[in-house]
Amino acid sequence: MRARDHGIVVGRLEPGPTNAITDVPGVLVGHAAHAPDVTGVTVVVPRAGRDTWSEPVFAGVAVLNGAGELTGSIQIREWGLMETPVFLTGTPFVGAVYDAATRVLMERQPRIGVDDVVIPVVGETDPSAIVDVVRGPAPDVALVAAALDGAADGVPAEGQVGAGIGMMCCDFAGGIGTSSRRVSDGYTVGVLLQVNFGDWEELRIAGTPAGVPSPARGAEGSCICVVATDAPLLPHGLERLARRAFLGLARVGSYASNGSGEIAMAFSTANADATRRGAPAVVRPELLQDGLAISRLFAACVEAAEEAVLNALLGATTLVGARGTAPAFPADRLPG
Repeated sequence: MRARDHGIVVGRLEPGPTNAITDVPGVLVGHAAHAPDVTGVTVVVPRAGRDTWSEPVFAGVAVLNGAGELTGSIQIREWGLMETPVFLTGTPFVGAVYDAATRVLMERQPRIGVDDVVIPVVGETDPSAIVDVVRGPAPDVALVAAALDGAADGVPAEGQVGAGIGMMCCDFAGGIGTSSRRVSDGYTVGVLLQVNFGDWEELRIAGTPAGVPSPARGAEGSCICVVATDAPLLPHGLERLARRAFLGLARVGSYASNGSGEIAMAFSTANADATRRGAPAVVRPELLQDGLAISRLFAACVEAAEEAVLNALLGATTLVGARGTAPAFPADRLPG
């Protein structure tokens, strides 16, 4: 169940129809895993039916605490463009997913390796306190292809699925969570998180301390934040939007501990003509948002990120892994 199924309403803004990142038109989400107790792959596709390598999207990256990895982030900061879907996985498998994604994308876009190379965007958080990442099967070409082929709209599965397997949220089972918000301009901001952070003593639910002890103690974790919008923002605006996801994490109880990786990236599905490979640079007037319009998008990102954490927490079931147990949060102990 999700936060709103328990009567928990976060913020003032209304969510989109499915209250998920897929409320941004064209955005798809897919999960795949070798086994239910081995971390897998989650993929966020920016624009359904379109090749992101030949038609990249404007994007921006922000880092709060950098004990983590997001491949392709240097290129995004340099060019302001993202040329692949976003792939998420467990920390030890970044290389495997990067290699598999490269091979899958090359098979599907024959100009890769001829006109230019591809640098996949791969993010990670660490499930090794729960699952055996050394002896478990690593993601491979088949698994990455399955995540891409299974990417769909609607409400994605949350909690211990795909790249969320083995992840913790404030010492309870965490994983994948998503939410969205619509603003008065007609635009949508959607957030998908790979949640693996926090201590139960710090957990806040809609501003109220949860006060529910956990039988487990997770190590310092991380959170990868993927923010999508159909607002026609330029890269510097998308970097600013990505940074607001951290405020949503803080509302739930994140303090960006020393060993944690809070990394966010945001992309816009708008302005395909301006980003098409080989097209001249175009700055359209509607990209130049006024301060109030930008602030509304910021607020939407904060609220969606906060609720996405709660959806990961409340959507996760208990996982008994080879190295430990991630207990589900007891919903009957919700504050209020």
